[in-house]
Amino acid sequence: MRKNRIVNAVTLSLLSIFTLSACAQQHSKNQARLAAMNAVLQNAILFNNQSNVIPLTALDKKTIASVNLGNPNQLIVDSLLNKYAKVTPFSAADYQGQPTLNNLEDDLKYFNTVVVSLTDVQSNEPRNINFINTLSKSKQVIVAFFGNGNHLSAFDATTAPIVWTEKTDLEAASVIPQIIFGGIPATNKLIQGYSHKYTAGSGFTTTATRLKYTVPEDAGVNSDDLNGIDDITAEAIRAKAAPGMVVLVAKDGKVIFNKAYGNHTYDGSVPERVTDIFDLASVTKVTATTPTVMRLFEEKKLNLDTNIGAYIPKARLTGMNNIKVREVMLHQAGFIPYIPFQDSVRPEDHSSDSSAAFPTKVADGYYIRKDYFKDVMWPKMLNAPIRTRGTYVYSDISMYVMKDIVERLSGTPLNDYVYTNFYKPLGMQTAGFLPRNRFSREQIVPTENDTYFRKTLLVGYVHDQGAALVGGVSGHAGLFANSNDMAIMYQMLLNKGTYGGEQYFKPETVNMFTARQSAVSRRGLGFDRWDPVASKHYPSELASDQTFGHTGYTGTCVWVDPSRGLVYVFLSNRVNPTVSEQLSKLLIRGRIQDVINKAIDKANKQ
Repeated sequence: MRKNRIVNAVTLSLLSIFTLSACAQQHSKNQARLAAMNAVLQNAILFNNQSNVIPLTALDKKTIASVNLGNPNQLIVDSLLNKYAKVTPFSAADYQGQPTLNNLEDDLKYFNTVVVSLTDVQSNEPRNINFINTLSKSKQVIVAFFGNGNHLSAFDATTAPIVWTEKTDLEAASVIPQIIFGGIPATNKLIQGYSHKYTAGSGFTTTATRLKYTVPEDAGVNSDDLNGIDDITAEAIRAKAAPGMVVLVAKDGKVIFNKAYGNHTYDGSVPERVTDIFDLASVTKVTATTPTVMRLFEEKKLNLDTNIGAYIPKARLTGMNNIKVREVMLHQAGFIPYIPFQDSVRPEDHSSDSSAAFPTKVADGYYIRKDYFKDVMWPKMLNAPIRTRGTYVYSDISMYVMKDIVERLSGTPLNDYVYTNFYKPLGMQTAGFLPRNRFSREQIVPTENDTYFRKTLLVGYVHDQGAALVGGVSGHAGLFANSNDMAIMYQMLLNKGTYGGEQYFKPETVNMFTARQSAVSRRGLGFDRWDPVASKHYPSELASDQTFGHTGYTGTCVWVDPSRGLVYVFLSNRVNPTVSEQLSKLLIRGRIQDVINKAIDKANKQ
């Protein structure tokens, strides 16, 4: 396939250089950039949208390609498109010498949606217009047109939606893709006519439905007030709190900061990138298991006040039987915090090669025997002592239990359920379990050099030992994602369950699960929350009482503060090469959160 050979990570990382980082004296530069973006917005117009194709919806049903017919800023276009969905790039330049674009059309046969970018120069070539009109007969085509409006007449016979701006600069290349996906609304109409079809007053309006990628000043925040993030991350890396990290900030539905720091490992051989995929550890609980519980609760398949035994037959003769699901979600079921399953693995339980007898992959060169979970792990959990029921004791066993319940009720493995129902339709491209099945090692940040259990550097295999022994898919750990995917998921929750024109949850469901639901702890249902004990400063000194989210053992967190319109994502691998406590001792995550909080509060006072 002669597709445009753009390295995906480079393409996507370009945006972080282009827009989202903060550095000294960045404020004035970003003010100028914002003015240039607004200039594009003031004349960008959407045509031929009678069928409401724009903004794109139902991303789980779309296979999307981007075709460059000659736009010099196509790297930026493709970078932005790929923030919203997987979009495969092609370029007509790869087909030079061909009498027609037939070969390109052949290569697009597996795509049902194609974004075609061109300038007014390319619109003068009849073969390009014919290509667009022919392709539109069998696929959903969207035209991104940059250049002089006098050339709109070339599209008089075109029925595909067209997003046009007379601007041809980098800002135009960053704005038009966002209109296509609903990060930015289309609001303008033609003030003069250019043809019998594109007359004065022509144009369709849309609303914003997804994240916008922009500069802090677009959300009223001074870029210079975010400089402290750079200082704190540098301190963290010097103190060996983690070899690298990624920070993302979204305010009011706008991603205003997304920056990578340090390296994958302390040897500095692979620089961190904003597109890197991290082991989320316990953030899995609220990004996979809890959303599944929420969906099944809405569908009335799961009752929070029903006892575990009603859902899990093997629990009926154990101390778990009468414990209610609500207690499990609040960590008040009385479960012990943790069982070190790896300590019980015998030599005969694992093999260096896969086979019918050893089918479950734990790491490279490590396979556990068939039914190990059913024979060993599950009975230990079911029969573990119930000692602290009614009090708050954080326990991973809770989400082993919830995974079993939701899989029974849905009839679907947890990893398949969340991918199909949430990640894919939301446009989350990296989020999921078992990332080595979908991505190269180079895209995944390594966690611990495990010298005790698996005896290998863990890259793309879950750090948590129990989750590893069940094959990498568990209710408490095993999820991997990059910062952008986390922003999408939690913006949906900040939006009270809607994103991209789709409703994933009812607002009252989001409110219930994320609000404090315990009389004995700060917890919501599944979600962690702001701690009312002032001396704890949790999750940060300035976090509001509306804040909800979760942390992860590997050095991750995501926090949503509705009072500030904030989604804050912090990803790191603090367990590389071995576990470091410096991230917590230095309060790195909370201090960064407060730099953001102060910047937003200052902006709100102005």
